[in-house]
Formats: sequence, C-alpha cells, structure tokens
Amino acid sequence: MRNNFEFLDLRAFLAVLEFSSFNEAAKHLNLSTPALSRRIKAFEEAVGAQLIERTTRRVAPTQIGRELMPLVRRLVDEFEESILSISDLGGRHRAQVTLASLPTAAFYFLPRVIEAFNKRFPGIRFRIMDLSANEGLDAVANGEVEFGINIIGAVRDDLKFTPLIEDPFVLACRRDHPLAATSSLPWSALQGHPLIGVSKKSGNRAVLDRALAMADQQLDLNWFYEVNHLSTSLGLVEAGLGISVLPQLATPQREHPLIATVKLVDPVVTRSIGIVERRGARFSPSAVRFREMLVNEWHGA
Repeated sequence: MRNNFEFLDLRAFLAVLEFSSFNEAAKHLNLSTPALSRRIKAFEEAVGAQLIERTTRRVAPTQIGRELMPLVRRLVDEFEESILSISDLGGRHRAQVTLASLPTAAFYFLPRVIEAFNKRFPGIRFRIMDLSANEGLDAVANGEVEFGINIIGAVRDDLKFTPLIEDPFVLACRRDHPLAATSSLPWSALQGHPLIGVSKKSGNRAVLDRALAMADQQLDLNWFYEVNHLSTSLGLVEAGLGISVLPQLATPQREHPLIATVKLVDPVVTRSIGIVERRGARFSPSAVRFREMLVNEWHGA
C-alpha cells in the first residue's frame, strides 16, 4: 500500500465523479484515459479501499468514496485558494484571467463579479474582449481566451457550453409611444410599426428569426432599420425613429426617462446565455476560481 498520493490524484477522483465518465474526466484534465485510471488506482491504494464503481452502464462512488468526496473537495479548494493568494501569483507574476464576453454581459453583469473576485484575490488582472457572439466563439476555439460568456445555440464539437440564464427578448420604445401603455404584448401587435433590428449576421438575430419561424405565425414585421450594435438601436428608439426588439439584458436596467420596455409573448422568445470553453482545455488556477464565482453569482442574479 502507498503511504501518500499526489494532488492530481485528488482532482482525478473528483473529475470522474463530476462527469460520471472516465473519458470525459480525462479530457477535462488533459490526460489519457489509461493515465486517469492509474491515478484513480493509485489514490485507492493510498486510501486502502475501492472508491469508484465502474461498470459498462455507469460510474459511481462506493459508500467510502461518497463519504470521502466532501473532504477531498475541501482539500482541493483550500489548496487552489492558497495558490491564488500567494504573493508570487497575485503580485510579481501578475496572474491574469482572459475571457471573451458579449458586450451586454460585459457591461451589466461582469463588473460586480470582478469586484467580488478582486476582494478575495487582489492583484489578479483581467483581459476582457467584448465581442459579438460569433467572434467570441472563435476567440475561445482559437485559444485566444480561456473561456467566454456567449449565446448558447451553435453546435460545435470543439466547444462545451454550460447554460446559466435565459434572457428574454422584449420591446423597447419611447414612453410616449402607444405600445408603451401595457405590460405585455403579442408579437402580432408589432406589425405595421417600423422596427429597429440588429444585423442578420448577428447571433441575436439568428436566435430571434429561428424562434419566430418555429412558432409558425404569419407575422409581417417591418424591419425598417438594421444596426450592428444593440446600443445603437436604443439610440434610435430614444430619438423616436422606431421601436426595437432586443434582449432584456441589453435594455436599461434602471428606470429610464425616455425608454420603456414591454414583455413580448405569443411566443416568448429567449436567448440562452452561458459559459463556453474548449473541450479538454486546462484553465489557469485564477480562471478556475473566477469561473466558479461567475456561475455562483449569475445563478443568484
């Protein structure tokens, strides 16, 4: 029996149980499946008991493995948090988290998460690329950033998506517009009004067009203006040039003196926003911690 074990043995144990798969856990840790199996075997020898049951149908912890999980997770968490807190990582070596984010998420949501993160781990820098959905996916796939915050919908074998929230599309119009007088409207109520929409090449427009097509309604919407950025559409609305359909996250988050937002129903159309990362990619310790905080903060938003 071995008298000790390595830190990667602990991470291997947790990863197998998290993914319920040796193959997926191996990809996550950037190991071969045989190498991962050796890690698990080594850890079991160190403990002196079988920790994981592996059959053709499932991978699950044994009773001892289940009891050991909280202790192992606490050990891993404490070690990684200590690594992040040491002066070399937070100071002289200038650790950095790199991510690509939709502009709306970068503006309205990221600042408070970064503020909370910096209070725990001061000195870690951020490089945030505010990119369109397609550009953000490419930045993640190319390794230009560690992960991204993006619209979920594209099917790409090289990327993994983790859903976070559903962001509904709403109507934005001036407060003196006739459609501003109600709390919700069917899409059919928009017919006959000049609409301001984002480019047909954008991810938001693709989500919207796909959902309306699936609803199978005979809508004759007048997309009179086309812009590249959601913020531009709000400027046109404010000037009284038309009404706009855009994600709720892109609308003013506080009471606006000129712009009102109205829920759109029949159908309710939402975009799924989440974390996108390369399959098999290994995050830096600082990115691992920030990703965890991001998930916790957003789910509590």
